[in-house]
Parts: sequence; structure tokens; C-alpha cells
Amino acid sequence: MNDLSTMTLAGVTRGGDRSGVRALAAMLTGAFLAIMDVMIVNVGLPSIRAGLHASFAEAQLVVAGYGLSYALLLITGGRLGDLHGRRRMFLAGLAGFTLTSTLCGLAPTAPALVAARVLQGAAAALMFPQVLSLIRVTFTDEASRARAFAALGVAAGLAGVTGQVLGGFIVEANLFGLGWRPLFLINLPVGLGALVAARRFIAESRAPQAARLDLAGVLLGAVAFGCLLIPLIEGREAGWPAWSLAMLAAAVPLLALFARQQHGRTRRRASPLVDTGLFRDRAFTVGLLTVLAFYSTLNAGFLALAFFIQAGLKRSPFEAGLLFAVLAVVYVGASVLAGRLPVERRRALLATGAAVTLVGFALAAAAPVLSPAAPVVLLVPALATLGLGQGLFMTPLINTVISAIRDEQAGSAAGVLSTMQQVGGAIGVAVVGILFFGSLAEAQTLGLADNAAYGRALTAGLGYCVGALGVTLVLLAALPRAGSAR
Repeated sequence: MNDLSTMTLAGVTRGGDRSGVRALAAMLTGAFLAIMDVMIVNVGLPSIRAGLHASFAEAQLVVAGYGLSYALLLITGGRLGDLHGRRRMFLAGLAGFTLTSTLCGLAPTAPALVAARVLQGAAAALMFPQVLSLIRVTFTDEASRARAFAALGVAAGLAGVTGQVLGGFIVEANLFGLGWRPLFLINLPVGLGALVAARRFIAESRAPQAARLDLAGVLLGAVAFGCLLIPLIEGREAGWPAWSLAMLAAAVPLLALFARQQHGRTRRRASPLVDTGLFRDRAFTVGLLTVLAFYSTLNAGFLALAFFIQAGLKRSPFEAGLLFAVLAVVYVGASVLAGRLPVERRRALLATGAAVTLVGFALAAAAPVLSPAAPVVLLVPALATLGLGQGLFMTPLINTVISAIRDEQAGSAAGVLSTMQQVGGAIGVAVVGILFFGSLAEAQTLGLADNAAYGRALTAGLGYCVGALGVTLVLLAALPRAGSAR
């Protein structure tokens, strides 16, 4: 890790011993790989498509296959940690992620790459919830836990920067004549190193009473969330065909059935996949709704900005990556600051972060209107403002949600939290996609130039992000204050 990461991890030692810091470094390496892989593949997708002679549909599945398997298995992955050991499941997920990254890098055809990406998403779903739950049970006092979650924010920011910049470099450099393949193969040495460190430094933890996995809940939850997420991810690109609308309609009763089945198992103490008693905690429930609203702006906002910068302003993927690096660098610094503030100020910190993020999206939406000749002049401060707001908000919110639950429920809660992040992201992408591409089509029909047409589309799409952040601010008012009754 770099100097900033080292400084952040060193800060954790004020609330824990050196072994805890080494364990945290191993955990964060796994999280870093999972986040970087998403960014690096997005940058390299055109090169992957050309190298494998893949269709547009196959190229889309390279991204969507990973995202779907990841989202659908997060709750199961978190619960497996509670039942069979969080360290064991983290190691299994990290080993699987490293192996499937190698399979991706060696894939001879587009279908083989899609299959490997689906398996890679499943491995990430097993690994990532353990990071959240292990931080929850390893760092027992509020101050050290806040610094640990701040270190997670640093790792996420660095992963975003690395994925964007390194992805562009690898594609352009054609290392060893391997083309796009090092995008995945780079995970092999890092993953092996993290496995060695994790086996040595991470202590095992699990729920005190071992039980069997709720297989019926796994199946029902996967079907229910699949009916929700598949059309949200694929529907707009396919023109919202009848099957996508039917799946969305079926998702509502299926999710209700899943909730009823889980509540019944909770009442019988029959080891549910999701203990519905979690939702009696106001901090957890309101926190999840806040996660849903806030995370619906992240991928969606970046999607709209990426299309505007590359297609509207004719900037290369590498140049776009450098622009987004402004956001990521500021995000890292803000995450460090957020981890140093006392718990008593967390509620005010969350409100400040959400408000600053709202201002950042509003400034980005206004950039094509206020500076049509040179919108980058306003985009740079807008991206920096977004990084500041997101850094002040994201890891303190995760800490608030995870800290509200008991140790034995940490894995299940982490899986639910991570699933809500994915559901929010899918909803946001679907809504912003409708607004963005609808406005773009209208502007192109009017004969506007690309920069003006994409600028109008950006303003329309980011309008949703501004509104969703307004909802986030309203939800924050319902969060309990630190030390109050939950």
C-alpha cells in the first residue's frame, strides 16, 4: 500500500494492536481487488471486445454477468461467514477470486470470458461481506472501528484511481503483446500475497451457535432479486421488452414472499438467511434506506459523466480516467478526515457529506449550461466536490449501519447492506439511463451537435441524482443520534 494507506492503517493502532492492523491490511487488499476489477474492466471493455471478436451483447455480459452473480449472492455470502467462519469464507472468496481472475485472463473466447466473470462475481460475493463483518467484530471500540472503515474508504478510492488509470495504461501499452489479458492477470500476484497475509493475521469468528444454511431462502431470494435486478440491468439496452416488464412485476410478490419466509424462520429460530429482527433496529433500517437512495446516484452519475466526457467531449478513456482521478483523490482525503472525527459528530458529518455531494452533482449538471464552450472548467471542481461529499458520507454511513447490529449477525447484516448497495445502483442506472438517453435522442432529433446533445442529456440524467440526494437528506433526519435509544 502507498504512504497514505500506511498512515491511515497506522491510525488504527491507536485503538488496536499491530496484529489488527495487519489483519485489516489483508482484508482491504481483497476489497481493493474487487473494486479495482470493476473499474479496470469498464475501461478495457472495447479492447476486450475487439480482441475476442465479441458481439455487443457478449461485451455487455462481461460486465453484467459479474454484477448479477455478485448482487444475487451477497446475502448468502454474508450468512455463510456467520455460519462457517468469516475468516474461512474470506479466504475461500479471495482464493476463488484469484483463480477466476486467472481464468478470465486466459479465456480463449467471449463465452468463456463471460462464464469466468460470472464465477468471479460469485467469489467476490463470498469475499466482500466478510470484510465488513470482520471489521465489525475485530475493532470493538467506536474510535478504532471508525478509523478502520475510513481505511476501507481509502482502499476504495485508491482502487478507483488505480482501475481507471492502470486500465487505460494496460490497454494502450499492450504489455508483452497480451493486449487486454493483463487487466485480469494482474490480480494473480496480488491475490496470492493477500492470501498468505490473511491466513497469518486474520482471526476466525462466527456466530456462537452454528446452524445450517437456509437453502430455500437462498433459492427464493436469488429468484426474487434476480427478477428485480436482471430487467433493471438489461431492460433499457434491450428496449424494455415484455419479459423485462413481466420480471419487474413478478419481483414485488416474490420479494414479499421472501420477506414472509424469512420472518417465519426468524420467529421459529430456524436459522433464517436474513434475521428479520435486524429491522427492529432503527439505525439499521433507516441506514439501509439511506444506502439505497445514496448509492442509486453513484454508478448512475458516473455513467452519465463518462458518456458526456468520452462521447460528447471526445476525450479518450485514459483522459476520462484522469478526470475521474480528481474525484477519487479527494475522496481518499475526505475518508481519512471522516475517520478522525468523533462518533458524536457522525450525524452532522453524514448530513454534510450528502449536502456536499448534492452540490457536486448540481454543479456537474449545470456545467454544459453555464460553460458550453469549455464545460471541463466546471467539471473539475464538480468532480472534486463529489469526491469530498462521498468521502465524508460513505464509510461513516456503512459504519453506522454495521455498528447497529450484534456480532453474531454481522455477516448477514453485511450481506443485506451490500445487496442494498447493488439494488440502489441498479435502480439509479435504470432511471438515469431513461432520462439521459431519452434526452439525448430528443436533442439529436433537433440536430444539436454532439457536445450540446450530450450536455443536455447530462443535465437531465444528473437531475435524478440531485433529487435522490434530497431524499437522502430527509432520511438522515430519522437516524438516531449517537448514544440514543434505538
